[in-house]
This record gives sequence, structure tokens and C-alpha cells, in this order.
Amino acid sequence: MTPYERVFKRLEGKEVDKIPNLNIIMAFAAKFIGVPYSKYVTDYRYLVEGNIKCCEKFGIDMVSAISDPCRESHDLGANIKFPYDDVPQFDGNLIDDYKKIKFLKVVDPLKGERMKDRIKAIELFKKEVGGIYPILGWVEGGFAEACDLRGMNQTMFDIYENTKELKNLLEICTKQAIYFAEEQVKAGADFIGVGDAAASLIGPENYSKFVLPYEKRIIKAVHNLGGKVKLHICGNINSLLELLLETEADIIDLDWMVDFKKAVETFKGKVSANGNFDPVGILMQGSPKKVKEAVTECVKIGDSTTFISAGCEVPASTPKENMFAANEPLYKY
Repeated sequence: MTPYERVFKRLEGKEVDKIPNLNIIMAFAAKFIGVPYSKYVTDYRYLVEGNIKCCEKFGIDMVSAISDPCRESHDLGANIKFPYDDVPQFDGNLIDDYKKIKFLKVVDPLKGERMKDRIKAIELFKKEVGGIYPILGWVEGGFAEACDLRGMNQTMFDIYENTKELKNLLEICTKQAIYFAEEQVKAGADFIGVGDAAASLIGPENYSKFVLPYEKRIIKAVHNLGGKVKLHICGNINSLLELLLETEADIIDLDWMVDFKKAVETFKGKVSANGNFDPVGILMQGSPKKVKEAVTECVKIGDSTTFISAGCEVPASTPKENMFAANEPLYKY
């Protein structure tokens, strides 16, 4: 059974030879192929090489074009720094004054330097492993992108003091995400990951107002083109589990501090849960035995549509033996 067959059968709750391993690899992949992260995030060829080699070596069942949250914001005009071997960083806030929003225009992803690079990655994935591995594209969710452009602290303040202006910014960010997602699906992405990490910092009431409506629009646009969606919100989202069902995402990633049993029970028959052992305390710092125990516990909790991964990205310094250990129990379920 190929990873592509395995993932799509699992979505339907059908029998598979192994529970799919959906670990997210970014910095780990760059280190694995021996390139600095600055090259990995700016040259799609390294990203594709790193992903394919890691998936083949460690039994990961989905190749991914995710690398950092700065692609859309860069092409929208934000100033981004690229440390030699670290994650790209925002240098100031593009929308530090809402008067500047009139200059913010949605960019054609095929004309944006960094968005186009991700689309090229998907095209190369399609050529190299299309139909063998499912291909995951990626966009920033509307709320996450607003935080990228406005700044986290200021965006949180805006929820209460500049509601109208914030919603105007969310509208632009959501349109950009939809445009970018659609181009990735057209290029060959089977899934689009929607990263909305900042949503874990607000409660259900504000999530319903400032996040959910925009996530639903992105997800609907991807579904309209025949793609699937994996929603990724880092952090503690225990209070949001019921609301997450309304997004109609196909898979929802769950960080390690989320009650996995509660999530699986909440999502049952409606959406696939993915998770959720500790990427640092277990996967990077634990022994292979500890990793196997944590994965086995997730397998026991899961149902016939559940996927398994660390709660968030695999850390760059994760031992290879722990990556092998994370895959072993998935064959024995």
C-alpha cells in the first residue's frame, strides 16, 4: 500500500496496513540533507529533496511544502530577515498603522517570489512522487496572517479596540490565503494545511468572531477545487474542540497539551484527529522506548480515522533512532 493510498483510505475509516505517520518535518529535513535553513526556505529544490528523503527513510506518509509563516507576508511587502541557519523572522510590522491598509493589495501567488517558490515545490513533488505520497501545500490562516502583518500584541488589542479595522485586515488576509491555496491545488497539492497558531491564544467567543468564519471560507474554497484540508493550530485548544468541527476540515492537528481522548471522541465520525505526543519532551529528548510508548498510547486512544504525529514540528535535533521508533508502533496497531 502506498502512502497515498494509506492516507486516503484512513480518511474514510477503511482498513490500512499501517496508521499513517503525519509528522511535520521542516528544520529536521534541512539538517538531514545538510543544508542551512536559509537555503531550505528559499529554494524549493532543497525543500522537496529533504521531504522526500525523510519520508522514505523514516516512514512519514505525506510530503509537505511547509517551511515558515512568512511567505505570504513577504510578498505582501513585509520586511523579512533570513538568518543563515534559522527560521525567517519578521523585522517590524507592515501594518503598524491601519492607515496603511489602503496600500495592502492581494498578490497573485504566481508573481510573488516566495509564494511562487512554494508552488514550484508542489509542482516538483507532483513530478517526483505524485500519486505515491499525498502532497501537502500550506497557507497562513486569516487570523495568523493578520498577526504576522500587524504584530501579535497589537492584533490582540485590536480584538477589543479596533474591531472594524481588524476585520478589514482579516478580509484581505483571507482572500490572499484562498488565492494562494487555490494555486497550490491547481499545481498538484492533494491537501492544503491551514496554519492558524495564534487562534490558540483566544477563547471560544473570540475564535467564533475573528477566526472561524475566515477558516471556513478558506476550507470551502479548497474543497470546491477537490482538495482536502489539514487545519493546524499549535497550542492548547481544548476549549475550541467543539467549534473546530464547524470548520469542516478533513484533518485537525492537535498539539501535545490537548486532551487527545476528548478530541477523538468529539471529532468521531466527522473529522480525523491527528496527534499528539510531545515533540520536544518525548520525540527529541526521550529514549526510543519512551517514544514508542507515547505513540502506542496515541494509537490506543485513536479510532479508525485517526492519524498519528508529534503535536507540532519535529525539532531539528531529534535523534534518528527516535524517528524510527515513532514509526514502528504504527504497523502493530
